[in-house]
Amino acid sequence: MFRNREDAGEQLARRLKHREFRDPLVLGIPRGGLVLGAVLARELAAELDVVLARKLRAPGQPELALGAITETGRVYLNHPAEEVLDLWEDYLRGERRYQLGEITRRKQLYRSIRPAAPIAGRSVIVTDDGIATGSTMIAALRGIEGEKPYEVIVAVPVAAPDRLEDVRPWCDELICLLYPRQLWAIGQFYEDFSPVDDQQVIQLLRSNPVVSPST
Repeated sequence: MFRNREDAGEQLARRLKHREFRDPLVLGIPRGGLVLGAVLARELAAELDVVLARKLRAPGQPELALGAITETGRVYLNHPAEEVLDLWEDYLRGERRYQLGEITRRKQLYRSIRPAAPIAGRSVIVTDDGIATGSTMIAALRGIEGEKPYEVIVAVPVAAPDRLEDVRPWCDELICLLYPRQLWAIGQFYEDFSPVDDQQVIQLLRSNPVVSPST
């Protein structure tokens, strides 16, 4: 159990503190992942930025992810969703359009604060407040794979064990503090899981200096 996202970030930072990195960059998945990302960036003397990916919600069950989408529009579907794609094709088309619109809105807002950090040749740490289905994390990792990072490390406080195995092939290293056999919701492992809004994300991005990567 974590007190809040800051506490989870501090515990993750202790696991990473003595590791060597090359021009470290922390990418948080908005919005909750930015809170952990800010802690990791501070403790690891790393640059902080966002990686934009959104889950595709199931019909009538907005907390259940069918998959996720990157800012380039690339879609990753969970295996069960792939099996019924024909039934949900029209719904997914509309959901994809909606989530891509939200990604575009956030991109315009966040990039007005700071430009996208360069990724090539750097140690990239991708974080979120937890992994339930793995789809958003995988979409985020697929979104940066073409940027040629030196290495990609996924660091999360809690995740469903079977979903970790889905994420593992997309990164060089995976660090997870809790992997309970039953995970109904990420928030059940936090005493305080208050929503994070855009203004908090903006403040966190502003508080972390833009770092010029080493040559």
